[in-house]
Amino acid sequence: MNIKIHSIHFNADRKLEDFIQKKLEKVEKITTRIIDVQVMLKLDHNSANLKDKIVEIRLQIPGKTIFAEERSKIFEESVELASASIIRQVKKHKEKIRG
Repeated sequence: MNIKIHSIHFNADRKLEDFIQKKLEKVEKITTRIIDVQVMLKLDHNSANLKDKIVEIRLQIPGKTIFAEERSKIFEESVELASASIIRQVKKHKEKIRG
């Protein structure tokens, strides 16, 4: 699975990229028909004094694009929440296809 990680206005460290890779490998155990995975890492400077970490995951499988966006104080937590949402959506999609 080829995961494209885009960090907007900053450079993500290798440790964070490895963490993202590890979390998204769980999706591959559910479905192997993944076409593309895009992960966007952003910093939200607009909220009061807190710099929220935003993670957007866009996963393409045949016939559907699955999207999740989460924000929290640290990237790891945002990645966990977004990947869990993606996993739920993939499972739901597979059940729907099976009938």
